[in-house]
Amino acid sequence: MIRILSGMQPTNQLHLGNYLGALKNWIALQDSVAHQGGECLFCVVDLHAITQPQDPAALGQSTREIAAAYIAAGVDPKRASIFVQSHVPAHTEMAWLLSCFARVGWLDRMTQFKEKAGKDRDGALVGLYTYPVLMAADILGYKATHVPVGEDQKQHLELARDIAGAFNHRYGVDYFPLPEPQILGEATRVMSLRDGTKKMSKSDASDMSRINMTDPPDAIAQKIRKAKTDPEPLPRSPEGLEGRPEADNLLTIYAALTDCSKSATVARFAGAQFSTLKAELTDAAVAVLGPIAERMNALLADHAALDAILKEGAENAKAIAGPILAETRRLIGFLPG
Repeated sequence: MIRILSGMQPTNQLHLGNYLGALKNWIALQDSVAHQGGECLFCVVDLHAITQPQDPAALGQSTREIAAAYIAAGVDPKRASIFVQSHVPAHTEMAWLLSCFARVGWLDRMTQFKEKAGKDRDGALVGLYTYPVLMAADILGYKATHVPVGEDQKQHLELARDIAGAFNHRYGVDYFPLPEPQILGEATRVMSLRDGTKKMSKSDASDMSRINMTDPPDAIAQKIRKAKTDPEPLPRSPEGLEGRPEADNLLTIYAALTDCSKSATVARFAGAQFSTLKAELTDAAVAVLGPIAERMNALLADHAALDAILKEGAENAKAIAGPILAETRRLIGFLPG
C-alpha cells in the first residue's frame, strides 16, 4: 500500500516557497493516493525544531500556526492524518533504535549539519547532528513508501534508505520498505526575492526576501515590486534563463501559482519587461494566498477545534506506528512489555 509521509518544522512563518514546494503538492497527493487505496500522514515536526533553541510559548503557537496552514491550504483532515510529531512517542523510541543501525560516517556526510553548525561544530547540539536519524524514524516508523521532499532533504532520505537496508540485512528480513523521494511541481526550489541564488528561507534576516503565507495584499505587492531583477527584457526561450537567476525565479513562481509549465510561462512573457511580469505575479499571489490567510486566521481563532483535529490525527498515527514499533522491537530481540 502506498503511504505518504511528510512534515514541516514549526519555526517562524511559512512562506510562498513552503506552499509551492510542499503544501500544494500534498493537496494533489491526498487525492491521488486516496484513489489508489493509500493514505497520507502530514505532521508538524516539533521534535526537529528543538535542534535549535526555541522559546516555549512561541513553539506552541508556531505549532498551531503550521497545522492551521496545512488545513487552510487544502489538506483535508478527513482524507489525511494531520498531527504533531511529539504527540506520537513512537518517533523518539524508533529514533533510538535506528541510531543503532546508522553509521557515524553516514552522518558525517550530511551537508545540512555542516551548513547549520558552521565553524562552531564542537558547540553544535547532538540533536542537530542526529536529526537525520529522527527523520528516518519519522519515515520508517510508518513504513512510508513515498516521501515528498525538497532537493535539500534528498540526502536525508537516502540515509533513511541506508538505515532501512542495514536493519533488513542484519535480521535477514524484508521489513522496512526503501522509501522513494518525490520531488514534485514546477517550483521544487523557490529562491529569495532579494537574491536569486539563495533559497527563500524563514530564517532570512530580511522579510523582503520572502512572501509569507499570511502577508496582506499590499505587502505582497510591495515585495514583488521590489524583488531583484536584471536590466534585460524577459527571455524568449527557457534557454535564455541561463545566468539570470532572478528572472528564472520569478517566472518559476508564476508558473507554479498558475499551474502552467515553465516553458509556457516563458512564452507568455517573452520579450516583456519585468514590470509586466511583476504585475501579473502580484495578482496571482494575492489570489492564491489571500483565501489561505483568511482560513488560517479562522482556524487559529478556535484553538479547541484545531487541537481536536490534531488529537484525532495523532490517534490515527499511533494506530499505525504502534504495531510497527512493536514488531521492530520483536525483531531486535526485546522482551514484550
